[in-house]
Amino acid sequence: MSAGWLTIIGMGEDGLAGLGAEARRALENADLVIGSRRLLALIPGLGGERRQWPSPFDPLVDELLANRHRRVVVVASGDPLNYGVARRILARIPVAEVRVIPAVSALSLAAARMGWSLPDCDTLTVHGRSPANVEPFIQPGARLILLTDGDESVREVARRLVERGFGASPMTALESLGGSTEKRIDFIAGSVSEEPFGGLLSLAIHCKAGPGARVLARTPGLPEDAFEHDGQITKREVRAATIAALAPAPDQLLWDVGAGSGSIGIEWMRSTRGARAIAFERHPGRLEAIARNADRLGTPRLHIVAGPVPATLAGQPQPDAVFLGGAVVDDAVFAAAWAALKPTGRLVANAVTLEGEARLIARQAAHGGDLVRMAMEDLTVIGGRHALKPRMAVLQWRVMK
Repeated sequence: MSAGWLTIIGMGEDGLAGLGAEARRALENADLVIGSRRLLALIPGLGGERRQWPSPFDPLVDELLANRHRRVVVVASGDPLNYGVARRILARIPVAEVRVIPAVSALSLAAARMGWSLPDCDTLTVHGRSPANVEPFIQPGARLILLTDGDESVREVARRLVERGFGASPMTALESLGGSTEKRIDFIAGSVSEEPFGGLLSLAIHCKAGPGARVLARTPGLPEDAFEHDGQITKREVRAATIAALAPAPDQLLWDVGAGSGSIGIEWMRSTRGARAIAFERHPGRLEAIARNADRLGTPRLHIVAGPVPATLAGQPQPDAVFLGGAVVDDAVFAAAWAALKPTGRLVANAVTLEGEARLIARQAAHGGDLVRMAMEDLTVIGGRHALKPRMAVLQWRVMK
C-alpha cells in the first residue's frame, strides 16, 4: 500500500453532517473503518468493514499494522491530535503513512461557549487520567478547560478546589458539545448538584481564591508545609536553586535519588508540562508520604521505586537529570547514577555534612562543574528582640555530563 494508507478522522457530535468532503471521501473509499460504537453509529452506511476499537486500547496499533495493505480509517472525537488517539498511533506509525483530518476540538467549542480566548486558558484532560493533574493549575484567576470522564471526575475536581480554598470558583459542565442534545450546567465548586452529570463532557472553571486559600505557585520553591515530611526535606530556597540547576525540560526524566518527601521530583514535574520523575526511596514511611504528596500537589505520574540504592537504579529508564540528596555520600550510588546519566545530562548534588562536602569536592575535581555554597538565615526572637539565625550551609555541586 502506498503512503497514506491510514486516515484518522476527527468527528463532532453532529456526525456525518459536520464532515467535510475530504473526510467523506476517505470513509467512502475505506476498506476498514475502526471507531467506538458511538462514533460508528453516527456514520451509517459509509465505508467497508467496520470494527470497534479494542478494549483495552493498546492493541489498536497492532491491529492497524496488520491491515497495512488496506485503506483504513480510524474515526475519533474532535481533533485526534488534541488529547486524542492520533498521538499514540503516530508514536509507532510514521507520519508519512498517515493523514489526519481534524474536526473542531471539544476544548475549542468549550472556549467558544464560555466566550474565553483559548490561548488565555490552561487546557488539560482528566479523561482516563487522575483528577490530581488539575492541582498545579489551580491558581487565582486562572481559567481552566478540562476534558473529563463525566460525573466522578467532575465531582473530584470540585472537591479539590474546595480543599484548596477555591470553593467559590464558578464551574460549567458542557455536555455533547456541537450536537443536538448539547447541555450546559452552571454551578459553584462548593455546591455541586446531586443530579449526576453525563458521560464525556468538557468542564470550564474560573478559579476564585477564597479567604485563606492555599495558593501554591508553579515556580519551584514551595513552602515546606506544602509537603508531608519527617524533617528530611530540601528547604524551599535551596530547592528552588536545585530545580533551576537541574533545568527541567518537556518530557525529560529526572532521577530523585534518596527522595525523602519527594519534593525535588514533584517540583521538577510541576515546573514543565510533560516532565517525568522517578523517586528512589527505601524508608516505608517516606514512601507513603511521597505518594500522598504527589497526589496533593498534582504529580500522580511520579514513579516511586522502593528499596535500597544503587540496586534499585539498575534497569530504570536512562535519566536526563539526576539529583543526589539523601544518597550523596555513597560513592557506589554516584557511580551508578553518573554511568546512567545521558550525555549532556545534568547532575546536582547537595551536601551539609563534612563527609558529604568532601565527596563533592573530590567529584568536582574529577568531573568538573561548579561548586556553590548556600547560606541562609531566618528571623528568630531572642529575649523579646529579633535576630537572624543561620541555617546549616549547603554545598551544591552542579555538573553537565
